Amino acid sequence: MHSLLQVADRLGYPAAALGILIESVGIPFPGETALLIVAAYAAAGHLAIGLVILFGFAGATLGGDIGYAIGYFGGRPLVERVFRLLRVSPRRLAQTEEFFARHGAKAMFVARFVIGARSYGSMLAGMARMPLLHFQIYSTAGSALWAVVIGLLGYFLGHNLPLLEKVIRDVGIAGAVLIGAALLVTYLVARRRGVRI
Repeated sequence: MHSLLQVADRLGYPAAALGILIESVGIPFPGETALLIVAAYAAAGHLAIGLVILFGFAGATLGGDIGYAIGYFGGRPLVERVFRLLRVSPRRLAQTEEFFARHGAKAMFVARFVIGARSYGSMLAGMARMPLLHFQIYSTAGSALWAVVIGLLGYFLGHNLPLLEKVIRDVGIAGAVLIGAALLVTYLVARRRGVRI
């Protein structure tokens, strides 16, 4: 976590895009954690959260497009080679393919929130020759929602960085996202009803 804070300090806004761009291309990298950390850094007054979310969205979208191009132009032989190189089991490839076969283009939207599918989904969509327009619509929408949810979660938790670190250590990223989403929904409902929190 400390090294990610140093990256956020040195790179600023591009740090919000870099992690998820790398992950979306298919390289295992904690893109979600990177955006959480940069958003928490914004909460400390170093960056504007709106721009952090925008950069996270741009990184996710661009990374997805690169992953799609790798799968589309490289086909199955290249995708399988990449998976072997990254030590991803054939079983994981089969599970991710099954996920996309079952859910079609909508899987690109959901994939942003699923570990593994987020990393390899775009590549598999390209390999399967998903129509580019469908891919772009669902990938862009999923990237936007992902960047807003994760960015705001990091921002709200970032007012207390030790708390963020403890939550991630104790319940993991998925648990932190669920807790943050519940807190965000509670906050938004309270504001809509005029309750001050």
